[in-house]
Amino acid sequence: MGRKENMKTYLGKKGLKKTWQEDFPKSIKCHKCGGNCRIMFVAFEDSEKEYVCDLHENTGGKKNGKFWFHDAISVAVYACEDCLGVSALANQA
Repeated sequence: MGRKENMKTYLGKKGLKKTWQEDFPKSIKCHKCGGNCRIMFVAFEDSEKEYVCDLHENTGGKKNGKFWFHDAISVAVYACEDCLGVSALANQA
């Protein structure tokens, strides 16, 4: 998952375009009851850096082995109008 200092949260429809791939939909089918889930918020890993590969440092090697695999995440969280179940969609850079 993304690092806390780079995660930004967007409430409601404001976050639908905060994605690393195509825009998130306003609503999705509930995985629990089949009802309609509406967007609650989007958590988006962002940075002032120009490239995804610059979001985190790679400090790998034989000593500490801390590699970051050049990926960033975006998660849209939805709530069902019928059962209040929570569903999510995620994508990565």
